[in-house]
Amino acid sequence: MSNPPTLVLVDGSSYLYRAYHAMPDLRAVPGDPASPATGAIRGMVNMMQALRKDVQADYAVCVFDTSGPTFRDHLYTEYKATRSPMPDDLRSQIEPIHEVVKLLGWKVVAVPGVEADDVIATLASTAAAQGIQVIVSSGDKDLSQLVNAHVTIIDTMNGKKRDVAGVTAEFGVPPSLMIDYQALVGDAVDNVPGVAKVGPKTAAKWLEEHGSLDNLIANAASIKGVAGQNLRDAIASGQLALSRQLVTMKTDCDLAGHIVGLPQLDGITLTEPDSAGLAPFYEKYGFKGLARALGAVATGASSPRVEGAQGGLFDANDAETTEIAINAQQRDVVYHTILTEAELDAWIAKIQAAELTAIDTETDSLDEMVARIVGISFSVAIGEAAYIPLRHEGLDVPEQLPLDAVLTKLKPWLEDASRKKLGQHVKYDQHVFANHGITVRGYAHDTMLQSYVLEADRPHNLTSLALRHTGRTGISYEDLCGKGKSQIPFAQVAVDKAAAYSCEDSDQTLNVHEVLWPRIQANAGLLHIYELEMQTSEALFRIERNGVSIDAGELARQSNELGTRILQLESEAYDIAGQQFNLSSPKQLGEIFFDKLGLPVVKKTATGARSTDEEVLEKLAEDYPLPAKILEHRSLSKLKGTYTDKLAQMALPSDGRVHTHYAQAVAVTGRLSSNDPNLQNIPVRTPEGRRIREAFVAPEGKLIASADYSQIELRIMAHLSGDEALLNAFRDGLDVHRATASEVFGVPVDQVSSEQRRYAKVINFGLIYGMSSFGLAKNLGIETKAAAAYIDKYFQRYPGVKRYMDQTVELAHAQGYVETVFGRRLVLPEINGGNGPRKKAAERAAINAPMQGTAADLIKKAMVAVQAKLDAEKPGVLVIMQVHDELVFELPAAEQDWVKAEIPALMAGVAELKVPLLAEIGFGPNWEKAH
Repeated sequence: MSNPPTLVLVDGSSYLYRAYHAMPDLRAVPGDPASPATGAIRGMVNMMQALRKDVQADYAVCVFDTSGPTFRDHLYTEYKATRSPMPDDLRSQIEPIHEVVKLLGWKVVAVPGVEADDVIATLASTAAAQGIQVIVSSGDKDLSQLVNAHVTIIDTMNGKKRDVAGVTAEFGVPPSLMIDYQALVGDAVDNVPGVAKVGPKTAAKWLEEHGSLDNLIANAASIKGVAGQNLRDAIASGQLALSRQLVTMKTDCDLAGHIVGLPQLDGITLTEPDSAGLAPFYEKYGFKGLARALGAVATGASSPRVEGAQGGLFDANDAETTEIAINAQQRDVVYHTILTEAELDAWIAKIQAAELTAIDTETDSLDEMVARIVGISFSVAIGEAAYIPLRHEGLDVPEQLPLDAVLTKLKPWLEDASRKKLGQHVKYDQHVFANHGITVRGYAHDTMLQSYVLEADRPHNLTSLALRHTGRTGISYEDLCGKGKSQIPFAQVAVDKAAAYSCEDSDQTLNVHEVLWPRIQANAGLLHIYELEMQTSEALFRIERNGVSIDAGELARQSNELGTRILQLESEAYDIAGQQFNLSSPKQLGEIFFDKLGLPVVKKTATGARSTDEEVLEKLAEDYPLPAKILEHRSLSKLKGTYTDKLAQMALPSDGRVHTHYAQAVAVTGRLSSNDPNLQNIPVRTPEGRRIREAFVAPEGKLIASADYSQIELRIMAHLSGDEALLNAFRDGLDVHRATASEVFGVPVDQVSSEQRRYAKVINFGLIYGMSSFGLAKNLGIETKAAAAYIDKYFQRYPGVKRYMDQTVELAHAQGYVETVFGRRLVLPEINGGNGPRKKAAERAAINAPMQGTAADLIKKAMVAVQAKLDAEKPGVLVIMQVHDELVFELPAAEQDWVKAEIPALMAGVAELKVPLLAEIGFGPNWEKAH
């Protein structure tokens, strides 16, 4: 049985916008801004040629929108009102785009009064009714409503395929329900209202439960919460019905006069390209490579080509010794390699004149404190970049410009704050330049932080960002340098390949920025958070650069003492067990515990083995000595191996100080993490853990100061919940745990016992983290029923807290995220993921995340404000660490009074909440004594 014929429908309007934004500013006369723009035309040719090559078609139509209103504008005057007008440079290219698409063999259709989507819907349904397979090429998710057994959507820019299964997996509803889904969710791009606060997850959930929008409307009275009320409001006002009309594509457009002979498809047969017409077109618009390729095809000759750095083919006629012109992801890009002083001067002039320059360094190390430059790349326009090789090694390496001479020429621009710069993880590059004596100023943007602010739960590396937001792929580091033992240093990478790699990084960084930056600008809350993250990046750079002094002798003494105690614990464990065994072996522990000593089995692993994990050890340690010895042994071994043995080795030989790295774009709550070494995981609940902080010392004549926020998350809870009793406790300066104990246990504040205060403290902090009565009971060592009674009493006394928790979880379900006081968006992917532990964990996170996230925002605001104050008045006072809600300083002893007076007040004043912020400070010769 022969395969049915295929109709390919191209969403030409989507294509031309993509072509315009993906391509550099090409001109018919290169370099002449007065000549016609041609980038979108060239991009369109590339995309249409690639599609024809990849997808075999019998019939083919490229559909475009027309200018002027459509029937949707008459239905709703605000339809697409928020869209920016088409750029003039793109508008001028539409006619030639139509012309060249026809010359390439495609039928071009544009119907006044309806959108391209409606024409595509009409053609797709007409063809599908005849058993013809339809492939729609578009990145527009709205077309998903057309998908069925005969209609598939492909997105050639990212390789995505939307068939019935693909649509269902992506949106949570089958294509047959996509109109209902779109009506509920609305469309911010087209200004379709939808239902307020109803996001994709809620819409999919409702449709899964009710089967259709009509059934949902019929049962709207039973839908609970804010989202349910919004649904009822949208139904009553007619807004939901309007949204459904706006998102429903017409499948009965009158195409008479545009396509001959429908419903037969003979008028849209895909034909061979018109070479006779294409040749003068390509010449007119300056596409010399396309013209030559056309000539080569006509004569049967092959154009001379050379193998390039990406493994692709470059046209040798278009390449000079220091310039590579390549085609990647249907883009023309021009990457230069700077080998002469004249080329360097020309590019310095270019970046001096640019409004924004993307910059990327290639180095000899991932450790930013010691990394040295191998090469530098710049990009000032999408599709064009330049690389300066400086320290490449090997037999075939061309003569490179001297490193010091190049940096001397670049230094004025790099240190000029008025010259705006862009990077991907700019803090790393700042360190690299600082290693060469250059203080870079003027970093206006960081694509890693843009992504973090917009999509905290997604990957933020450049490879992911480029693919996700521009559809571009590129060369990986492993492609260049290899993996594992066979990996070579970057300096040994061939210059042409290094140039392609580094230029691509700068080019893609600029490309990603131009996609993400408008999205941030459009949201005042996210813009505020992004500006805070950029300022925090600069403050963290300073903290990392400062580092902290380490007392190697003190660490050695502690290591020796820990080692002695660890050996003693091993001996005591052997005595209890009656034999020697490996204290780290779960199998041997199981045999000793359960077979020899007859200890009770607390739980089993997934494979049915008797568990000896930490939870089991803690439970058994309540009644048996051996598990307690094992726990202490593990704790001390970790301290010794992670900190006392290693910290001194991590100090830089050049200054004897440890320089941690703060990862800014990791925790979805906005919290920082530190590594190499991890300063945030030093255990402080044991004497041995606290002693490690004694090794973080002040040099002679100086002091360590530690300033931290007092009960910050509880204060944020009071602010968010607006609970009067909790607000008053903080406003009156009460001990909030004592005040809570007074409320819960019904005794006067001055009669609260230490045990009651301890219980209240566990309740206060436990509820912040969404702790259940079971968890509270376990924490306090009491019955679950008693714990539940405490929680009930707490909520009776603090009803605002209960109200906040319920409303926050409800809102999280409706919109899929929560926000901090300052507008940071905290996405909760599992909040609507069905019943079970993950959903419950997401609900707990919904309650806690706004508090953790707001606390993170506050300490970042404090860092920024404190650094600005120190720069202005006390440059000799250094911020040397940030740990949770704490800032640690190194200061001349003479500055103690100033720091004591100014820093806590400054930290307390960075924001105004409904309760006062309080920061406390202590001083000492080392970090532990400063507490």
